[in-house]
Amino acid sequence: MHRAGYVLTGGGSTRMGRDKALLPFRGVPLAIHVAQIVRQAAGSVTLAGKAGRFEGYGIPFLEDHHEGCGPLGGIHAILESTTAKWSLIVACDMPLLDAGFLRLLLDTAGRQDCHAVLARNRQGQPEPLCAVYRVDSLGAVRAALQAGKLKIMDALNPLELVFVEPADPAWLANANTPEDWAQWAPEATVD
Repeated sequence: MHRAGYVLTGGGSTRMGRDKALLPFRGVPLAIHVAQIVRQAAGSVTLAGKAGRFEGYGIPFLEDHHEGCGPLGGIHAILESTTAKWSLIVACDMPLLDAGFLRLLLDTAGRQDCHAVLARNRQGQPEPLCAVYRVDSLGAVRAALQAGKLKIMDALNPLELVFVEPADPAWLANANTPEDWAQWAPEATVD
């Protein structure tokens, strides 16, 4: 398989106060909504994180065994287990993602000689949790984990990166707090 899609569902959700992946959005948990978009873009989707939360949705699941390592641990688990050359990896907390933009990231990766293609917001900041990783990025991710460097961009520093800015900055918006969440799901409350 040349490409595959993944959604990171882990995380402490400390600022939200409850599991963001399970927030109801358009009739399904937020992670499932994001997974549907990723599947449209990549042709497949696997959820990655803590097992047992999404049974019954018919989506494959990859357990992240890197407790306490944040999203970098999830990226490592994905790159270690994937059979695809390119892995689209997206956080579960971006409700407004666009499948066309994700396809653009994948297509850009296929045309570039790079290790990863990352979305970049209008402020110029990279979005490593809306990105496409080549399987050989695993070495840099593993080295960062072994060195205790858990920031994704620290792990990616030695790699060749390409950045793509979305046409609509809202596509990269994260639901990190109850206030953020109220923008997209005003009928949903976070206790």
